[in-house]
Amino acid sequence: MYKKYFLFPHINPIFLKIDKINIYWYGIMYFISFILIKKISYLKNKNNNFWKKEEVNNLLCLCFLGLLLGGKLGCTLIYNTHMFIKNPIILIKIWQGGMSFFGGLIGTILVIFLISFFKKKNFLQITDFIVPMVPIGIGMGRIGNFINSELWGKVTNVSWAIMFPNSNKKDLIYLQKNSQYREIFVQYGKLPRHPTQIYECLLEGIILFLILNIVLKKNLFIGYKSSLFLFFYGIIRFFIEYFRESDIKFFFLKNHIILTIDQLFSIIMIVIGLILFIKKKTSFKK
Repeated sequence: MYKKYFLFPHINPIFLKIDKINIYWYGIMYFISFILIKKISYLKNKNNNFWKKEEVNNLLCLCFLGLLLGGKLGCTLIYNTHMFIKNPIILIKIWQGGMSFFGGLIGTILVIFLISFFKKKNFLQITDFIVPMVPIGIGMGRIGNFINSELWGKVTNVSWAIMFPNSNKKDLIYLQKNSQYREIFVQYGKLPRHPTQIYECLLEGIILFLILNIVLKKNLFIGYKSSLFLFFYGIIRFFIEYFRESDIKFFFLKNHIILTIDQLFSIIMIVIGLILFIKKKTSFKK
C-alpha cells in the first residue's frame, strides 16, 4: 500500500567546530551567496557604472545586514513569539537558521530607503540593481533550511517524499485527524513530507533568477525589475505555500477558504508589483 520513501540523510548542521565555536552550514550558505552576489554585482556595475566599486561593496554589506536582522526579527516575532518570550537571546542566533523572507525583505527595503536618502540616489534604481541577484540568496538559504531539516512540507504520498528527523511532533498532531498514515508512522516513527525547501530552491532560486536575468533581462524602465521580482516571487511563494507546513492560517467564508500568513504576504507582493509595473510603465510612455 505504501511506497518506499526517502529518509532524510544524516547531515550535521554544524559545518566546522573550532574549540567552542560552531560554524553552521546555514551560515556557510549565506556566506557563499554573499560572495556570488558580490561578484555578479561587480560585473553588472561595470556595464552601467551606477556605483563606484566601494559603494557596491557597502551597499551589499548593508543590505545583507538588513536581510539578516529583518529576517531573524520577523521569524522570531511572527512565528516563534512564545520561544522569544522564554528565551529572547534566540533573536541573535542567526547562524542556527529560522529566518523569515518577508521580514528580511522589509529589513532590506528599509536599508535601501536610507541609502537612497543619504546618497541622493533613486530608490527604484537601487532595487532594480539588487533584485536580480536576490534569488541567489534565497536558493542558498533554502539549501541551508534543508540541511537544518526545517521548513519541510505537508504529509504526502508522492514518490519523492522525505521523512525528516524532527517532524515527530507535527506528525502526531496530523495523525489525530488523519489515521491513514498510522501504519507507516508505526513502522518508521515519522511521516513522509513534501521537501518544500527543494521546491523553493528550484522555483524561488533558480527559476526566478533565470526569469530576472535571462528571460526578462532588459530593464525597460526604472522599477521594471523590482516590479517583476515582487510579482513573480509572490506568485511562486503563494503556490508553494499549498505544500508547506504552516503554523499560522486564516479562515474565510465560514472556514471554506484557508490562507496561510505567507500567502497573505504574497498577495500583497503581487498587488504592489502590479501597481508598480503599471504606474512606472505608464510614466515611461509619457
